[in-house]
Amino acid sequence: MSHLYYLIGPPGSGKRTIGKELSRLTGAALIDNHLINDPVFIALGGNRHREAWPENVWEMVGQVYRAVLEAVKLAPHEVSHIFTNYLADDPNEPKAIERLRELAAARDAQFLPVYLTCPVTALERRMGSPERAEREKINDVGTLREVLERHGVLPVPNGAFTLDTSRLSPTEAAQAINEHDKGLK
Repeated sequence: MSHLYYLIGPPGSGKRTIGKELSRLTGAALIDNHLINDPVFIALGGNRHREAWPENVWEMVGQVYRAVLEAVKLAPHEVSHIFTNYLADDPNEPKAIERLRELAAARDAQFLPVYLTCPVTALERRMGSPERAEREKINDVGTLREVLERHGVLPVPNGAFTLDTSRLSPTEAAQAINEHDKGLK
């Protein structure tokens, strides 16, 4: 059976890093949210020009996202996938989870949403990573605080599989996700 893992967490929680480890461990294809966002963001000049981005920037990202979802739907059944995303505390954000749940069902794949939590102080320490700037990610504490204050983080539903990434290495987190997934079968 194929799998669709969905790593959800705030900026800096380790979604991509853990996703890379989970991909190495399981062979699943990693579809990091920046794989979808960055073609549009970079074409518009990157974060340095964020204030000049057009109002329809998220519509353009949505076009890329829909194309990726269609490709995943058409992938061979044995191919598993890992998606990553930050979801704000907004009533519309759970729709992203439902879209991927529906995609997994259409592929007859095991769906496993994983909520990555991390104290804000740990998130702030991670902002200075050179890789964050290279990958057009939030890379300064002020922007992180602004995003978290303005948009929050989607609350973790009761019973969800949750990992505190400040307490685990990326390898340990990937192993915990893999073990949890095996326990669901």
